[in-house]
Amino acid sequence: MSYCLNPHCQKPQNPKDDKFCLSCGTALLLKERYRAIKPIGQGGFGRTLLAVDEDKPSKPPCVVKQLLPQAQGTNNTQKAAELFEQEALRLDNLGRHNQIPDLLDYFTQEEHQYLVQEYIDGHNLLQILAEQGNFNETKIDELLNSLLPVLEFIHQNEVIHRDVKPENIIRSREGKLFLVDFGAAKVVTGTAMLQTGTSIGTPEFVAPEQSRGKAIYSSDLYSLGITCIYLLTGVSPFELFDISENNWVWQQYLVKNPVSDKLSYILDKLIPYATSRRYKSASEVLEDIKKEKGFYFEDKAYLENSNWDKILKTPSWECINTWYSHTDVVDSIAISLDGIILASGSHDETVKLWQISTGKQITTLNCESLIYAVAFSPDRHNVAIGYSDNDIQIWDIHSGKTRILKGHEGWFAGVNCVSFSPDGKILASAGGDKTVKLWDLTTNTEIHTFNNHKKWVSSVAFSPDGKIIASGSADGTAILQDLSDYRKLNILNHNHASDVIRTLAFSPDGKIITTGSEDSTIKLWEVNTGQEIYTFTGHKKSIRCVTFSPNGKILASSNHAQDIKLWDMNTNQEICTLSEHSEQVNSLAFSPDSKTLFSASDDNSIKVWQLI
Repeated sequence: MSYCLNPHCQKPQNPKDDKFCLSCGTALLLKERYRAIKPIGQGGFGRTLLAVDEDKPSKPPCVVKQLLPQAQGTNNTQKAAELFEQEALRLDNLGRHNQIPDLLDYFTQEEHQYLVQEYIDGHNLLQILAEQGNFNETKIDELLNSLLPVLEFIHQNEVIHRDVKPENIIRSREGKLFLVDFGAAKVVTGTAMLQTGTSIGTPEFVAPEQSRGKAIYSSDLYSLGITCIYLLTGVSPFELFDISENNWVWQQYLVKNPVSDKLSYILDKLIPYATSRRYKSASEVLEDIKKEKGFYFEDKAYLENSNWDKILKTPSWECINTWYSHTDVVDSIAISLDGIILASGSHDETVKLWQISTGKQITTLNCESLIYAVAFSPDRHNVAIGYSDNDIQIWDIHSGKTRILKGHEGWFAGVNCVSFSPDGKILASAGGDKTVKLWDLTTNTEIHTFNNHKKWVSSVAFSPDGKIIASGSADGTAILQDLSDYRKLNILNHNHASDVIRTLAFSPDGKIITTGSEDSTIKLWEVNTGQEIYTFTGHKKSIRCVTFSPNGKILASSNHAQDIKLWDMNTNQEICTLSEHSEQVNSLAFSPDSKTLFSASDDNSIKVWQLI
């Protein structure tokens, strides 16, 4: 059969060898060589037809795209023609990739533009979904491993596809995946990435920024992620997003066929609305896919009671696991006193609870602001959360109920640290407004505000007996105050007033307090006298976090590099340096038995370190 290319022809079907349409008289051969057989697709700018190249003896199949803009008007027609010509130019350049169809020809005939492409004999993923049902994890892994290098290639050539979706991914009969239809693609040069353009693409699969005419490279990654969750669930992407909760709920549709934590993490990081939380490049996604460990918690039993003196003489700490689920900076972690649950707070605006023995997530609290701090109540019932918008939230992890404490204010926003008193009745919070506040958790009311610091307060802690509160500030001081009458006991100064004290912690016996500063030093102080005892100088960058092991034998510290150092409190000597994070380490927490250390980082991960 021959198919007439006159869009107004009433009877386009013709005998296979005719040269002119029997109905309208239009020539059936394009450029005297390409014969259309049947239409195989229709879009807003034109239609696609299966054709044969009669100029070659084997008459190989090919694909003919005909420009037929549906929207009328000079501007719309001109825009469509420009896009069509751009597609031809892109395909001429990109067709050298073996997963992008070759451009065979481009021409104008009878006032219509045409391009001719290599024909891929196969089915698109939407057809395969309809024929074979929902995809499993193996098929999604194959899709990601196959398509991400293609996206990496086109992005390196400064092209954004802008219409990645199941219909535009074809599986050939040999099993190879092809990315097709570059009609919506955009070339990015110079400042074009910063300019608002035309909103193009299929709404269900289009990234939010692209729908506003501001497509970026990660817009294609978003569309690929949405394609994956659609193929896994068979449910419209519009139905997979809960507007009331402002989050994706695609995993709720996979109860009977859940995917691994690794794939869940990757897909969740492909599809955030906020571009800052999304993968930036295809190569980043491929790096995470290639990681062989770190996505599953190896259920290694904690070490039995050991001879600590022997351990400290020949210590060996190993990263036994990495927990991935957060899609942005993990700023704070806390462990329940019984060592069963770990809470993590992130800039992805979630707080997650983890079962320490298995490394599995228990639940997630979706929030509305960046999380700077989390703390567990002594009874393990509540988690306190410090937000970037100055609010504090108390989350009852058993009932799921939450309550908000408001009091911090000011333009330099944020609750940087929260800490429960040992009896759990009082919460202390440190803010960007230069204050430390005390809250009565029975009445949810503010009971006192300390205004002793000249700059923002970074850290706060109660002494183990609950009689003293300590706070560290950007003014270079740490102040110890009596909780019975709120008077100052001691003021601890680092080398210079400009040396921000980022972190502090009491030793388990309450006799020593340690402070970490932007001058790269860690100091030990006697609580009763305020006298400096010792200075650790092993870090090369400003200190981010310090914490004592519960048995008091080890001090752990991190800095604005990727390093964690462990120090022997008997000798003040460095035990070892742990360096597996790829970004700065923000928070540290020991297990109750002092033999496992947890670390949270800007690399979006939580690492588990253990004595071996």
